Amino acid sequence: MLPDPKDQIAPNSWDYETLPLIKATGFREYDARWKFGEELNLYGVQALGLGLGTLIHETGVKPKIITAHDYRSYSLSIKQALTVGLMNAGIEVHDIGLALSPMAYFAQYDLDIPCVAMVTASHNANGWTGVKMGVEKTLTFGPDEMKRLKEIVLENRSQARHGGHYTRELGVAERYIADAAGGDKLSRPIRAVVAAGNGTAGAFAPKALKALGAEVIEMDCDLDHSFPKYNPNPEDMKMLHAMAERVREEKADIGLAFDGDGDRCGVVDNTGEEIFADKMGVILARDLSHEFPEAQFVADVKSTGLFNTDPVMQENKAETDYWKTGHSYIKRRVRELGALAGFEKSGHYFFNAPIGRGYDDGLISAAAILRMLDRNPGKSLADLREALPRVWGSPTMSPHCDDEKKYDVVDRIIEEYRELAENDGEILGRKITDVVTVNGVRVTLSDGTWGLVRASSNTPNLVVVVESPSSKDDMVAMFRDIEARLARHPEIGEFDQKI
Repeated sequence: MLPDPKDQIAPNSWDYETLPLIKATGFREYDARWKFGEELNLYGVQALGLGLGTLIHETGVKPKIITAHDYRSYSLSIKQALTVGLMNAGIEVHDIGLALSPMAYFAQYDLDIPCVAMVTASHNANGWTGVKMGVEKTLTFGPDEMKRLKEIVLENRSQARHGGHYTRELGVAERYIADAAGGDKLSRPIRAVVAAGNGTAGAFAPKALKALGAEVIEMDCDLDHSFPKYNPNPEDMKMLHAMAERVREEKADIGLAFDGDGDRCGVVDNTGEEIFADKMGVILARDLSHEFPEAQFVADVKSTGLFNTDPVMQENKAETDYWKTGHSYIKRRVRELGALAGFEKSGHYFFNAPIGRGYDDGLISAAAILRMLDRNPGKSLADLREALPRVWGSPTMSPHCDDEKKYDVVDRIIEEYRELAENDGEILGRKITDVVTVNGVRVTLSDGTWGLVRASSNTPNLVVVVESPSSKDDMVAMFRDIEARLARHPEIGEFDQKI
């Protein structure tokens, strides 16, 4: 057994080299994320693996797990430390190597193995690491599993067992690419800029989309874990603007951007206009609702109100359920409702059969978008975007707030908005018509303008999104109102970006 984990250890010390460091705040709602070296050391990763293996035995599933890692300078060493802990817990480890998160999920089906542990910091900046985990195909951990794992690890309740084993699995990447490009090929060579931000997706996305029949123009697809231009994050305006410029230069039909672990997809149209994933979801849902009448969809609370008001979706009797933000939450909700697809503003798309297996896969999402364009040969992506009812929406904006403080701050903000609504208060001179608190607080005004404030599940930040069906000025005004309210809370720091 390992010694008891410590929440803080001074670097460059005896204790750092002999004791597990694993900060409690790294156990988040549905993922685990830490600053490597500062909040987590390799013995801490080993303790995490031992705890995860103990939890796997508690669930009663086969003690077998898929492991994989993203392209960061330290991810392989973290995966190896995790593997030592898992094997110490009596788990058979099947390592698929360098991979995307959806490739690890695919491997659960490909190799018929129930559990998964993907070492990735996703779109976080270098220095961060984490693990996406699950003990059931398609689904990843939610709050209950993360709470139990946290108890096991931090209270050192892990149990060592015999039976641990390691296998390096070969050929999964090739089968994953073939699967992502499977089904009908494009009838015409749609010209696509494919941007990976020098992250892991650069090794997979161009191959898959070429196999689908797209004419791929690679952009920053060479692997470079220093991320020399920008973080691979399809919500980052720097990445989207760079891709938009390339689309215009190449006269491409579309631009497709992927995050660091390939489970998200960002889109710009043929004019270089960014289409955030919730709007792209409405465009897809419109198209799919013709083929699948009365289809059920799921959208996260950050998403546009168009899912409920779009006339095409209404005509096709499509219904949308707004649910908690987070890939784990949306995956579960899509399965629970038997929905055809789920959409998150951050760029996660979740397609059930016959399109996908219910988990978020940036390559499957890109293929679905390209096939939609192929079904509409007389229309560009800009035409499909412009056919939507007009609304003005913001990107996701994230002011800093410490992990230890952010949920308490959001609770106070929720109460502030509740009191304002109960007392017939107004925002921008308009009445509040709805206050949704399923995940933070989403406040809707009488003209349909809305704003959301919630705590990020993955980083020490809050999340702010606003939208207005009236005008861009109203959208900006709604943000300014939220910004002023947040400024009254000293725990909240600078925004990563603003409108």
